[in-house]
Amino acid sequence: MTHRVLVIRALHQSSELADALRAAGLEPVIVPVLEIAQPESFAGLDNAIARLSTFDWLLFTSSNAVEVFRQRFHRDLPEGLRLAVIGSITARAAQKAGFEVTLQPEKATGEGLAEVLLPYAPGARMLLVRAAVARDVLPATLEAAGATVEIAEAYRTVIPAAAPGSLQVLFSGPARPAAVAFTSSSSVHHLLQALDAGGLRLPGSTILATIGPITSATLRDAGYLPTVEAKEANVISLARAIASALEQPA
Repeated sequence: MTHRVLVIRALHQSSELADALRAAGLEPVIVPVLEIAQPESFAGLDNAIARLSTFDWLLFTSSNAVEVFRQRFHRDLPEGLRLAVIGSITARAAQKAGFEVTLQPEKATGEGLAEVLLPYAPGARMLLVRAAVARDVLPATLEAAGATVEIAEAYRTVIPAAAPGSLQVLFSGPARPAAVAFTSSSSVHHLLQALDAGGLRLPGSTILATIGPITSATLRDAGYLPTVEAKEANVISLARAIASALEQPA
């Protein structure tokens, strides 16, 4: 029997994880619980772009932020502006956009990115392009080290209207998913909100798999114990971790 795994990433980002799960011998079931929406206003981002040459560093913490920035900035980056990204997925998005990445931490977390930027923080002006709602550990750490960090909102994450109903059908049917793959703290929050809207909770027997320690901590804070955590913060490692957990005897 092929185990089913719930994939809850935004629809345009779900294919990579779905492919990794299939390669691991699992069946992905795609029910997006978040989608990317425009921020309340692009004024802050556009204003920062107009002053881009005044910054020393440009920081991206997601591929979505890179893509929105590229849509609104159609020139080469100013000479001397250095670029730092949170992880490999964001790095690929930046390179695809034609940007040269200066710094990328080994640990794909806000803490990891802050750590590699700390030597450059004193007196530096940094532009952080990110989601409207995000963890503040990165700007707080850099500002404590002497940097000036300006945050520009590039997008929001929202719950698709169809998500609660789709989850209700999925979890009330005979072929419930054996596992759920969480790829971010946002995915945790949005899935639990969508389940709550449908009057549901995650079944106790479901394997809860996370892509890294930050996502695991978010899941614990929400009252759920992660079953397994990926050894590396990427979808291939996450898929392998799920497959390994499903092979263990109940």
